[in-house]
Amino acid sequence: MHTPPPVEGLPPLQLLSIVIPARDEEGCIASTVEHLHLELRLHGIPHEIVVVDDGSRDRTWAILEDLRTRLPELKPVQNAGRHGFGCAIIYGLDHSTGDAVTIMMADESDDSRDVVRYWKELNRGYECVFGSRFLRGGGVIDYPRIKYILNRAANFFIKCLFGIPLNDTTNAFKAYRRTVIDGCRPLISPHFNLTVELPLKAIVRGYSWTTMPITWRNRRTGEAKLKIKEMGSRYLFICTYIWLERALSRGDYRRPKNS
Repeated sequence: MHTPPPVEGLPPLQLLSIVIPARDEEGCIASTVEHLHLELRLHGIPHEIVVVDDGSRDRTWAILEDLRTRLPELKPVQNAGRHGFGCAIIYGLDHSTGDAVTIMMADESDDSRDVVRYWKELNRGYECVFGSRFLRGGGVIDYPRIKYILNRAANFFIKCLFGIPLNDTTNAFKAYRRTVIDGCRPLISPHFNLTVELPLKAIVRGYSWTTMPITWRNRRTGEAKLKIKEMGSRYLFICTYIWLERALSRGDYRRPKNS
């Protein structure tokens, strides 16, 4: 499968929404939001930061409410429905208003400077920008060894299954035009497998995309939410679901060529 080139004639982007799911992140959510806001403001990027409190039992929501009084770009919301990483992202997407969206982690493992680079690539005419920690120029810091091994195995499987030149599909930190998000609905993954569902649907449905190297740092506070033993079957399910769409749907869900 080739990588589609940028699309000519796309409307200029007006607002970037950053969707951040957060559950029990009192130790880092303030610095994540503040550093992100500062970086985007320095580069003159119009933005809103949609932080989704996904049932936190600590002071995460109180911290967000306090931050909101000082940062009008911050839009904290509480997920009133089913909890889970994917559910929180979908809730955030539903409550965001930008014509471009970046999904970012709450623990500041993702680099705010890469959000700026995503915005520039989207404005070049790409409909999706996929960051990879494993391209030349990218990197990981303090990545647990067992997670690293399982990550590389899972991404190699996805790369071979779909025949795509993307080596970090499972990474959540990606950017999309709003038209892509809407074109990939319904989103059905309630957990971390949403990180696979979104990019694979975008690719299979024919949206233009590019990759760029990014840097990832392991969290310095709080507890990781991804439970490896719970995710294997969920990743396999969503990969099979999208593979069957590509194989059997006869292009019924592909991006319209004139859009």
